[in-house]
Amino acid sequence: MLPSSTRREFLRQLGAAGIVSLGAVPPSFMTRAAQAAGSVVARDQRVLVLIQMAGGNDGLNTLVPTGDPAYEKARPGIGIKKGQALRLNDQFGLHPNLTGLRELYDEGKLAIVQGVGYPNPDRSHFRSMDIWQSAEPDRAEPRDGWLGRALEWQFDRQPLLAEALTLGTDKLPLAFVSSRVNVPTLRRVEDFQLADGNGSAANRTLTRTAQKRLAGEAASSGSELDFLRRATTTALTSAERLKSMSSSYKTTVDYPGTALASRLKLIAQMVTADFPARMYFVSLDGFDTHSQQQPGHAALMAELSGAIRAFEQDLTEHKLNDRVALATFSEFGRRVAENGSLGTDHGA
Repeated sequence: MLPSSTRREFLRQLGAAGIVSLGAVPPSFMTRAAQAAGSVVARDQRVLVLIQMAGGNDGLNTLVPTGDPAYEKARPGIGIKKGQALRLNDQFGLHPNLTGLRELYDEGKLAIVQGVGYPNPDRSHFRSMDIWQSAEPDRAEPRDGWLGRALEWQFDRQPLLAEALTLGTDKLPLAFVSSRVNVPTLRRVEDFQLADGNGSAANRTLTRTAQKRLAGEAASSGSELDFLRRATTTALTSAERLKSMSSSYKTTVDYPGTALASRLKLIAQMVTADFPARMYFVSLDGFDTHSQQQPGHAALMAELSGAIRAFEQDLTEHKLNDRVALATFSEFGRRVAENGSLGTDHGA
């Protein structure tokens, strides 16, 4: 991909880079980015956005080794032909549906780091994802995630406003699990609020009363009740900020009509509104391509590329692209040789 000296310089300057999309991301790299987190996001502070490519992305059909005859021999049915790949250099090209990422590469805003992993990789989806999200390959049952620990490093108690958010998932990713800091999850802004029954005046009054009591209830520091109170207050306070910001957000960027694009648009909206979250996590599912890989993987490549490109254009329009680093990761790759079902099995 990039010459070694250029890549080192690029990685040193990631804090000032626009969009960075990585095929596989080492936890230590992301931890350093996360540890810069503060309690209030100012215009010169950095934001980290993580996209999980769930299922095990086929790296060889993402970054195609067009100059390697062994690749063509191993994948006669599903391989990307040299003339189809978006040429990067004499050795590599991108999947033909990654046009948006190719544009970012040409603009110097995209880096791809190859060969990232850990010794003796596990090929179980669950175990491998635990390792990536905990950054503890030797712990059989991780208790927390590396981002959760980064938040604990920054905050000894639950912050008033959410410092991190996960979007499009019902379950908190292990990466954000922490014993002291609660990270809200939401599918859409409208879901991130205290329910008020049928919306009547009486129910709204009860809701406001409950919010005030939650905010004012005393509890001993460090107790489970105190954690619950502060976590609930964080969610409610953050919800008010999220609802108030929607009216001021405007963009001329035409986002694709995909789930990933809608989530990245919401993140752009929050970054534009100076919402205090410094870390965002979204997941794109469907990468476990054991059979008939080509059409499904091609659609995922198009969704990923289109969403990231629109997100970068939106941030650039608001002069915020130098504040945000975006990285993708997957629990593992696929094997070199295609299988008998025109797919690929779990690999390193």
